[in-house]
Amino acid sequence: MEKLTILCIDDQRDVLAALRKDLESLNEFCRFEFCESADEAEEVLDELDAEVIPLAVIVCDHIMPGKNGVEFLIEFNGDARFEHTRKFLLTGMATHDDTITAINQAQINHYIEKPWEKEQILEVVKILITEFVMSVGMEYQSYLSILHQQTLYKYLRT
Repeated sequence: MEKLTILCIDDQRDVLAALRKDLESLNEFCRFEFCESADEAEEVLDELDAEVIPLAVIVCDHIMPGKNGVEFLIEFNGDARFEHTRKFLLTGMATHDDTITAINQAQINHYIEKPWEKEQILEVVKILITEFVMSVGMEYQSYLSILHQQTLYKYLRT
């Protein structure tokens, strides 16, 4: 079974540490990349592509120095190498207009405001992992214990 990759981008190390802790139950099935900027994340994307490692989910903050999260996700959305990757905006500072732009131009799959609840973020990531696994046609049985059962059932019914 190939581990799925989850890329977390936030300029605050304490937020990345909290994400690491809240998502640790996925460690058996997922590898995590933690980046403090969009530039660093772009380097990781190139490495993942070169090594042909599946990127299931991006969890991205909005307000960061340099390129902000919405700008990053809009550019990422146009990257055919990761067309099935699910995009998740996690921020406490996005305006209503920023959020609309993220939905319309970056086609994000989910949005949660900071601070978050552990159960909430874990459920969202499991939903997004399930959508990724099913959309790329991976053998989902190996990942059953982390897949979101209702989402999986929807895919299997169609």
